[in-house]
Amino acid sequence: MPVERPGSRPLPWGMHRSDRRPEAVSVLAPDDVPAVVSVLAESFHDYPVMRFVLGETGDYDARLETLITFFVMARALRDETLLGVRGEDGLVATALVSRPGAGPSPASLLELREETWATLGAAERSRYEAFGAATEPFAVAADHLHLNMIGVRPAAQGRGLGRRLLEAVHARSAADAASAGVSLSTELETNVPLYRHFGYEVLGSADVGSAFTTWVMFRSDGPGRAPGTPPA
Repeated sequence: MPVERPGSRPLPWGMHRSDRRPEAVSVLAPDDVPAVVSVLAESFHDYPVMRFVLGETGDYDARLETLITFFVMARALRDETLLGVRGEDGLVATALVSRPGAGPSPASLLELREETWATLGAAERSRYEAFGAATEPFAVAADHLHLNMIGVRPAAQGRGLGRRLLEAVHARSAADAASAGVSLSTELETNVPLYRHFGYEVLGSADVGSAFTTWVMFRSDGPGRAPGTPPA
């Protein structure tokens, strides 16, 4: 789910041309989780999935932080990859990367999942599961990496940080002999040609009720690797 805020320029998560030297991408530690949540809460504040899942009731910002904390901790508790770029004032960009089907979730994650939905509500959980069900038919059969979220603080956009993170994810997949490539989904049609530019192909799209459309995309690591096609 890449991010774009309404009214922003194209390539809103940091892929603008810039004369600045791009900051280095690093692997983050569990201690960085609060900063990762902060970056993603800013960059995904008005994203269609978040607005759809959380609805219009309650303290939206607090509920958004709860939801994104769950997303980030899901990666941390499974010992999956958190990538980030630091600026002078701390973390300014981040990406969450997982390996679908890597194994069962730990008990701590299952407990957190129930706590999260108990806090947010049954209707919110149902809407989130409806979103997941919409993407399921386009699941990639081959072993691969999945880009769960990628975001750049609005104040740090325009420095090429989104591109750096995306390239780092591609490099990790290419260096992994078991990975056929990288999958992602986007809920903004304007992002589809952007990802095509970086080598992704659309596996399929689905409407999530009348709220939004999701596009599932895959970027193969190249000839000789397992195909990134959905199961028959």
